[in-house]
Amino acid sequence: MPRILKRILTSVIISIVIYLGIAFGLSYFGGPKPEAVNQEGAEKRGDVVNSGINFSEMMLDYAGMPSLQSYGTRGQGQLQYRYYSSDSDKVLILLHGSGWHSQQFYQLAKFISEQGLAQVYTPDLRGHGVNPQRRGDIDYIGQFEDDLADLILGIKQDSPKSDIIMGGHSSGGGLAIRFAGGKYGKQADAYLLLAPFIFYNAPTTRPNAGGWATPYTARIIGLSMLNNIGIHGLNDLTSIKFNMPQTFRNGTETLAYSYRLNTSFAPRDYEDDLSAISQPLLVLAGADDETMFAEQYQPVITQHIPDNKQAQVEVLPGVSHMGVVVSPDVRPVIQAWIEGLRL
Repeated sequence: MPRILKRILTSVIISIVIYLGIAFGLSYFGGPKPEAVNQEGAEKRGDVVNSGINFSEMMLDYAGMPSLQSYGTRGQGQLQYRYYSSDSDKVLILLHGSGWHSQQFYQLAKFISEQGLAQVYTPDLRGHGVNPQRRGDIDYIGQFEDDLADLILGIKQDSPKSDIIMGGHSSGGGLAIRFAGGKYGKQADAYLLLAPFIFYNAPTTRPNAGGWATPYTARIIGLSMLNNIGIHGLNDLTSIKFNMPQTFRNGTETLAYSYRLNTSFAPRDYEDDLSAISQPLLVLAGADDETMFAEQYQPVITQHIPDNKQAQVEVLPGVSHMGVVVSPDVRPVIQAWIEGLRL
């Protein structure tokens, strides 16, 4: 072998070894010490960050909440959801945010169904809920979308003429955006996003989601490097944890996510996924959101969905991150939007 080829081959091998060494090192050793919340950056963007999420707004009476039902998926086991009936042909699927489950939508879903606006399905996403198969983990990146497509398939079998509205809060809103940009995106006839998590570096996101999330940044980088070359064997490693006060825990919360679950919750490329939304869209946020910069939603939507004349952004004064789900102030806005849909 000519000397020049040996040098090239040696350089390639060394580069591969270095790349793998860095990737595996970050993946294995980048997790135990979570990244500290960026208080300096947070403080520069408003004191509201320092107060954290107001979970007390979720301390409601859930006694009348519908029982959990199950649906089959192409993956292992069955998944659960709650169903709120209505005579409407519209079907709203509401995706919960990180750390919680379908219970969070009780008051809003009850209002929507009782007003005859839509039937409402609130699924417990895989890895979440009262008794998930593996809390905080799924089988592969993108499984959430497959699960939602299976849910829609079941809905369509029961109600072939139904119109599907895909909705979500916080990370659930991010998942809805991911769904819109994927192969199933056109299965939804409209999108409803409540304070959506668009991406960690989107203009709408406060540093570390206002202190709610503690990502293992080094590990995420390492696992991303491995996934880029087709190595997925470490995707079950924890990549993020959430800071829910002990007072508001009841054993059904999910406070740590594997890399594959966390990746599946967020858009692939938020600019591309947002741009894929040609259907009617309502983005609703509160001006007092502790995790998002609500005033940035309109510029982001305008920039990435410029040709969608059915895209609407509303920011409600005095409403927080959880308030956009439970506050009575959001209901007239959602009601008017659903009533105005021509699907």
